[in-house]
Amino acid sequence: MKNIYLHSSALLFLAFQSLSAQTSNTGMLYISEDTKFSTIGALDNQGTGKFYNDGEAFIYSDFNNDGILDFYNETGITRFIGSANQILSGTNTSFLHNAYFNNASTIVPFKVSGLVDFNGVADFYDGILDNRNFGGKISFSGNANHINTSDLSHVNGSVIKFGNTDFIYPIGDKNLYRFAGISAPADILSTFTGQYYFDNSDVLYSHSKKQPEIELINNMEYWTLTKEDGKNDILLTLSWDEITTTPLNIIASPETDIHIVRWDENSDRWVDEGGVADVSSKTVTTAVEVKGYGVFTLARMKALDTSCIKIFNVLTPKKQDGINDYFFIECINNYPNNTVEIFNRWGVKVFGTKNYDSNGNVFKGFSDGRTTIDGSEMLPSGTYFYILSYEKDDVAKPYTKKQSGYLYLQAE
Repeated sequence: MKNIYLHSSALLFLAFQSLSAQTSNTGMLYISEDTKFSTIGALDNQGTGKFYNDGEAFIYSDFNNDGILDFYNETGITRFIGSANQILSGTNTSFLHNAYFNNASTIVPFKVSGLVDFNGVADFYDGILDNRNFGGKISFSGNANHINTSDLSHVNGSVIKFGNTDFIYPIGDKNLYRFAGISAPADILSTFTGQYYFDNSDVLYSHSKKQPEIELINNMEYWTLTKEDGKNDILLTLSWDEITTTPLNIIASPETDIHIVRWDENSDRWVDEGGVADVSSKTVTTAVEVKGYGVFTLARMKALDTSCIKIFNVLTPKKQDGINDYFFIECINNYPNNTVEIFNRWGVKVFGTKNYDSNGNVFKGFSDGRTTIDGSEMLPSGTYFYILSYEKDDVAKPYTKKQSGYLYLQAE
C-alpha cells in the first residue's frame, strides 16, 4: 500500500513493506487528529515517502527520514520511546510539531545524525539527544519551546533557533544541562545557533589576554553563540551552577562582580559585555545587546573604584527641589573622558552622551534614543539600567573602567 490515511481513536500497529520489523513508507502516510499510530520496529520514511502527522505517532526504535515529514495542523505529537539506543537520521528535515523523548536505557540514548525541527513543544522527559558526536542538526522555529529539560535530558551539541521570539537553549555537555538564552530579535528572519562546552576556554582563548577591568575568567566552561542570519542583535543570558560546573571564585558577590565576557577576534582578547545577575535563577544577562558573537563565558570583574565615584540612582526631576533633579554621579567631573548610556527594561537605549555632567549635559528623565516616546516628553516612571564608562590613569597606560546598575525614575 502506498497511500495510507489513518482516522481512528485506536492504537494501530502497522508495517508497510515490512522487513525484519522495519516499517518503510514510500507513498502517502497521514495520521489525522485523535488518531494513534505506532510502528513495530524502525520507521524509514524513504525518498518518495510523504508522512504527515496531526495525531499521535509512537516511535519505539530508529527513525529515518529521506522524504517529506511534516504536519498540517498544530495537533500532532511524535513520541520517541525506547528501551535501547535510538538513531534519528535522514537527509531531509523532519518537521515535528510536538515531540516527546523518553528513553532511560542509557544516559545518551538518542543519536541524532539527521535534521529535526520543532515547531511546538519538545518534551525532554528522559534521555539526552546527542548531535555533537553524530553530525545532526536540531532546530526550533517560531514559538517552539521545550519543557522538562534537565541534566538527564537535553541536547548535547548545537541548537539552532529560527525566528523573532526569545529562547532558552536546551544545551549541555558531559551529562550536564547548562542553558543560555537570547532575547527576542525584531527580525523574523533571525537565526542564532548556541552550544555549551564543559571545557576550559583558556586552552583555545588565552585568559591572560583580557581588558584591564576583567579580573578572573571562568576556566571550567564556555558557550558559543553565532548569528547566522537577521539584522538584529540580542541580549544574552548565561547560567551558572556552583555545585557542578561554575568555579566559586567566579560567582562570589554575583550581584556586583559577575559579568559576561566575549573573546573578540579583532582585538585578540576577552572583552566585557556587562551583565546583570539574578541570584534566584542563577543567571547573568547583558543589559544591552551584545557587540559581537562567538565565544562567551562568565568572569569576575575587578572591584569598582569606590574612593570617589558614587552613583545616586534615584531620579525625581518633577519635584525640582534640588534633590535628585537629575542622574547624579559624584566625582564624574574628575574623569572627563567618560560615557553614560541609559536603557529601558527592554534593552532599548533612551539616553547616551560623552563627557557627562559638563555644561548641563545630564539625564533629567527625557529620551534622546530610539524609543517610541516623544523626546520632548518625560519617560515613564520605572526602573532603568545605566552603563558608565570612564578612563583612568595607569602606570603603563590609561584604561577604561565600566560600572553598571539600576536607577529609578519617578516621573510623577
